[in-house]
Amino acid sequence: MAILQAVQGPEPGRTFPLDVASIILGRHPNCDIVLESGSVSRQHARVLNIEGVYWIEDLHSRNGTLLNGRPVTTRQMLCDNDQIGICDLSFSFHLGPEDVSVTPPAGQRRDTPPAATIVDDDRPHGASTIMSKFALSTGATGLRLEVNPEAKLKALLEISQNLGKALALADVLPKLLDSLFAIFLQADRAFIVLREPTTGRLVPKAVKHRRADDAQTLRISRTVVSNVMTTKEAILSADAASDFRFGMAESIVDFQIHSMICAPLVNREGEALGVIQLDTLDPRNRFQPDDLEMLAAVACQAAFAVENAQLHEMAMQDQALRRELAVAHEVQRGFLPATAPRIPEYDFFEFYEPASQLGGDYYDYVELPGGRLAIVVADVSGKGISASLLMAKLSAETRYCLASEPEPAQAMGRLNRVFCESAWEDRFVTMVLAVLDPRRHGLAIINAGHLPPLLRRGPHVVEPVAQSEANLPLGVDRNVDYAEYLLPLSPGDSLVLYTDGITEAMNTKDELYGLPRLLTVLDSDVDRVKLLGRRILDDVKRFVGPRPQSDDMCLSCFGRVKV
Repeated sequence: MAILQAVQGPEPGRTFPLDVASIILGRHPNCDIVLESGSVSRQHARVLNIEGVYWIEDLHSRNGTLLNGRPVTTRQMLCDNDQIGICDLSFSFHLGPEDVSVTPPAGQRRDTPPAATIVDDDRPHGASTIMSKFALSTGATGLRLEVNPEAKLKALLEISQNLGKALALADVLPKLLDSLFAIFLQADRAFIVLREPTTGRLVPKAVKHRRADDAQTLRISRTVVSNVMTTKEAILSADAASDFRFGMAESIVDFQIHSMICAPLVNREGEALGVIQLDTLDPRNRFQPDDLEMLAAVACQAAFAVENAQLHEMAMQDQALRRELAVAHEVQRGFLPATAPRIPEYDFFEFYEPASQLGGDYYDYVELPGGRLAIVVADVSGKGISASLLMAKLSAETRYCLASEPEPAQAMGRLNRVFCESAWEDRFVTMVLAVLDPRRHGLAIINAGHLPPLLRRGPHVVEPVAQSEANLPLGVDRNVDYAEYLLPLSPGDSLVLYTDGITEAMNTKDELYGLPRLLTVLDSDVDRVKLLGRRILDDVKRFVGPRPQSDDMCLSCFGRVKV
């Protein structure tokens, strides 16, 4: 039988047998292992025994669970002597003699427990014994620095130099705390907490202890941090352990903090990014108001460095995302035909342009038995990455279904069933499939909820293939029976397939290009398909003008050459 052994906490050395299939750890009395700590969630983590193999998973706790110093984000396998960290508590996992030893998963490391954890303090507030406050605002100036010892000025200069060239906070923040310890000799502990820009979660970023033997897990009061960030005031407390302003915060009482200074990090827009806090355990060496002023000056510089580093990190992430999207754009282009078909007596023209780097429109040429050619144009609902992923699936499934079924209508029905079974909520695909038989000069059209193709019987005779618009899009109803519409192609005849990015292109006056204008372009004396396709695109471009493209655009034209 495996066990958990307490390493750090109120009962070090105590063992907990893992004798059932599921063991829940948390603060609630009904948990299998009750953890008496204010920072632990009611149901914090769970250890599972699945066929003799032990796993741990975090139950969406407030402060998270660590395995060998690394956050548990998914269910992870436990190995002998693994270290489990839950806030300021830690346990070691040990397999019993009857348990099978397993190898740690690839990449799993054995690191030290966390340096700090943020504790929720929810006790009632009372009177305050704050000695001094100092309000910080954007661009605060005129700070009175009356502490003139050479060592303090040297440390302050060092802080300015380090922060001025800071791009990676993980490197500069520990150095900042080193310099603060040189300024504030009475400080026993110091830490920097920052709010994550995306999640808003408060995260300890740097922690320092004066004495190495005190370097246990630091418990940080969420009450104090939240108060300083909300008021944007640097505060000095002469005796933090008895300061009812913080509701007798558990982390302060437990560690008998006698004096503390805490300053917010306020950016250029007046937003609090986090705090710097120093505290002392010695009641004889309390902080003074000039210490608070000095910390406020440092916090102003640190706030700008933090803001710059966060902006730099976001810029790097944005640059990486653009590179990935550029690669994805090229991959998506690879799903489209590299060249147009070459069939005697027939011409082809195609155009594809997504509104962004990735799109959901699709066209393809698929060779079929008997010398036939399938011309496909489709439009996936939605835009962007999700639509592009569905487009990739559409490309593969379309080719497979056309190769698997003898008739185009049967292939469309099979393709519809594939997308119905995918259960992609409200996603669907409109598609038109035209199968050309160049030997008989015949055409079979199957339409799955797409815009009707436009048949051009030479100049001045243009008509939608209206009979092909009755069927539902792919992915709506698996029981749809798709029907073919047959028509012959005479010399000079051509067919235009397009997506709504053409007809719904919009100009600066919010006017739509529209089907009537497209029909007017087709009603011209141009007799070659390539010239016709180019004329359509040029006219759309003139109509839209400087307005950015708002939807994916796809156009496919093909026809029989006029003798």
